[in-house]
Amino acid sequence: MRKVLFLVVAALAAGSSHAAYRCVDEKGVTHIGDTPPAACAKVPLFEISTSGTVLRKIDPTPTAEEAKSREAEAADRKEKEKQAAEQRRKDIALMATYSSPAELDMARDRNVEPVQARIRLTQERITAVDKRAQELSDEMEFYKAGKSKAAKKAEMPAQLSADHERVQAEKVSLQKSIAQYEKEIADIRAKYDGDKKRWAELKTNPGLVRNDANAPSTAVPLNWSRGSAKCGDKTLSCRRGESFLCLKTDGTWQTVACEAPRL
Repeated sequence: MRKVLFLVVAALAAGSSHAAYRCVDEKGVTHIGDTPPAACAKVPLFEISTSGTVLRKIDPTPTAEEAKSREAEAADRKEKEKQAAEQRRKDIALMATYSSPAELDMARDRNVEPVQARIRLTQERITAVDKRAQELSDEMEFYKAGKSKAAKKAEMPAQLSADHERVQAEKVSLQKSIAQYEKEIADIRAKYDGDKKRWAELKTNPGLVRNDANAPSTAVPLNWSRGSAKCGDKTLSCRRGESFLCLKTDGTWQTVACEAPRL
């Protein structure tokens, strides 16, 4: 269905030096006026020069819900851009640091070794704690059986029981430390496994590592659908494919088409 534009004779003949306003409402009808037409309140409005050049785009005032949605979209877009920039930084650093998978394996082992050393020390400490716990248990059993060097029953010292509880608690703490160290080693291995996989991807496709300046633009040209329609001595900017009924100065109507600008 062709869009129809009624242009007043006076507006065409006058050739005013002032800018005009143009929009296409929700029903597809084009409106033009020296001031923003009322029908343009809920759609994008374009300020155009007398030659038909778009001077600026005026978006409709968003509702509270639309404003909130736009803010959320902007925040989401900003977060994704931040994540993409961080990934590029990591990729560049990864390729600059390692020249082969073997170097990644060496780096992994260098990071794992200190943690394994802490595990060995902790295990040695557990062995010592177990030995001390056994000594304390034997001594406690001695008192429980009512034996002593003097061959008479003696009360168990309170400190003996407290020492036994302390070494038992220390063993539990040491075992938890070993579990944490083992998890740390697993995390290190997982990190380097991921780095090796990413390194292989980047090595196979170097184009994945690039700065924004070298990235191909995905933006659509601003004037990809722009055209112009001439009616009398006035040229208006429009979308290619639109058709207008133009009221000429002699009082007759003429159909004009929006055509692509001549390059």
